[in-house]
Amino acid sequence: MVPQGSRAELEFGGPLGAAALLLLLPATMFHLLLVARSGPARLLGPPPYLPELEELWSPWALLLCLTWLGLQATLYLLPARKVAEGQELKDKSRLSYPINGAWGLGPCAELWGWGWSPRPGGEVCGDEPATPISILCLFYAQDVGGSTGSLHTPPPSTPSIAATLCTREVAGVTLRKLKCLTNGSGQGFQALVLTALLVGLGVLAGLPLSALPEMLLPLAFAATLIAFIFSLLLYLKALVAPASALAPGGNSGNPIYDFFLGRELNPRICSFDFKYFCELRPGLIGWVLINLALLMQEAELRGSPSLAMWLVNGFQLLYVGDALWHEEAVLTTMDIIHDGFGFMLAFGDLAWVPFTYSLQAQFLLYHPEPLGLPLASVICLINAVGYYIFRGANSQKNTFRKNPSDPRVADLETISTATGRRLLVSGWWGMVRHPNYLGDLIMALAWSLPCGVSHLLPYFYLLYFTALLVHREARDEQQCLRKYGLAWHAYCRRVPYRIVPYIY
Repeated sequence: MVPQGSRAELEFGGPLGAAALLLLLPATMFHLLLVARSGPARLLGPPPYLPELEELWSPWALLLCLTWLGLQATLYLLPARKVAEGQELKDKSRLSYPINGAWGLGPCAELWGWGWSPRPGGEVCGDEPATPISILCLFYAQDVGGSTGSLHTPPPSTPSIAATLCTREVAGVTLRKLKCLTNGSGQGFQALVLTALLVGLGVLAGLPLSALPEMLLPLAFAATLIAFIFSLLLYLKALVAPASALAPGGNSGNPIYDFFLGRELNPRICSFDFKYFCELRPGLIGWVLINLALLMQEAELRGSPSLAMWLVNGFQLLYVGDALWHEEAVLTTMDIIHDGFGFMLAFGDLAWVPFTYSLQAQFLLYHPEPLGLPLASVICLINAVGYYIFRGANSQKNTFRKNPSDPRVADLETISTATGRRLLVSGWWGMVRHPNYLGDLIMALAWSLPCGVSHLLPYFYLLYFTALLVHREARDEQQCLRKYGLAWHAYCRRVPYRIVPYIY
C-alpha cells in the first residue's frame, strides 16, 4: 500500500500517456534507424519498409548487448575509489559517496607496454619518453589523488567490492541516506579510456568493428528487449521495497504508469546502484562506440572519413568525455534525486541514447556531405561557445553547491530562501535560470550543422532536445516554486529568462 502524502502529481499524461510512450519511444527509435539509411531520409515521412522479425531478432546481437553490459559493469566495480561527502540531509546527517578513480589511468600504460605507472603522488617509473597517453595517465592520477586531497587506505571495516586502494574525500550532493558506488571524475573517464583501449586491441586483433553499423537494427531490438525485461524486474523489486525507498512520482498505484516512471528511487543490490550505473556508462560509451564504427565503415567505403564525420565524432566524444570526467555532478540531476528508475530511464539509457544520439553519424554514412574548412571552422566555434557556456555554468553551480565560500563563487550575488538555501543571481546563473541548457542547445545545433541543411532528419536531436529541456525546465520550475516559495518568485524577477536570453 502506498503511504499517504508520498504521491506526486501525475506527469506525461498519466497512465494513458505512459502507455502511449511505452510504444512511441521504441517506434520512434526504429523509425530513425530505418530512415537514416534510406535514400529520401525523410524525418516526417513513413519508413521505407517495415522490417520482419527475422531482421530484428538475432541471438548474436543479444549476446553482444549482454557482453557490453557485463564489460561496463566490470569497469564500474573496479576497486579504486575516492569518497564524496554529500550535502546535509533532513536528519542533519551527510551521505558518503565512494567515487572510484584513485589509480587514474595506470592500466592504459600497462596495456600498451610503455613502462609508465602513475603513482598516487604523481611519480612515474620507467625511462620511456613521454607520450600523449602516458601524459594523460599522469595528469589523471594527479587530479584524482594529488595534493588537493588526503590519500589514505580505508579501514578493514569499510565496505568494498574488491581490494581497497587509495582514496580521498571530496564534496558531493545527494538526497537520500545510502552508500552509492559512484564513479567520479576518475573512474567514469577511466572506463571510457579502458573501453577504447580494449576496442583498439580488438580491432588490431581482427575485430570487425566496421561491421557494427549493419547490426544496428538487431542491436537496438536486443537493447529494447533488455530494457523491458529489466524494467519489469525493477518494478517487481520495488513492490517489496520499503516506503522510504520509493520515488515521489512513481508510486501512483497504477501499474502501467509506475512501470514507466519507476517506483524505486535508487534500486540496488548490495552497493551496485542500477540507476547510477545505467545513467552514464553503457549508453553514453556505447554511443561513442557506434559513432566510431560508423566512421570506420565510411573510411572503408570512401577511402577516408569525411570532415563532417570527424567533426560529429569529435564533438560528441568531447560531450561524453566531459560527462564521465565530471561524473560526480550527475548526483545533483533530476534523474538521480527525483525520478524513479523504471522504463523511462532504463530504455533511455540503454537503447535511446546510443541508437538515436548517433543519428548524425548514421546520416553521414549514407548521405555524405561535403564540408569546407571555412564552414567547419565556424561550426567548431559554435560548438566551442556552447561547450564553454555548458561547462562554465555547471562548474560554477557545482562549486557553489559544494562550498559557497569558495573564492571562485564567494563574491557572486545571491538570494536567500526560507530554508537557508542561497540562489545565484549573478555569474552564469544571472544570465538565464538554466544556462547549462542553453549550452546544450548550442552544442546540439553544432552537431547537426555538419550534415548540411538539405534534410531535417539530422536536426531531430536538436528538436528532441529542445522539447526535452523545455519540459525538464518546467518540472524544475514547479519543484523550485514548491520548495522555495516567495524566494523563487523574487529569483524569477531578478532572472526573468529561463533558457534563451530575451527569447524564453
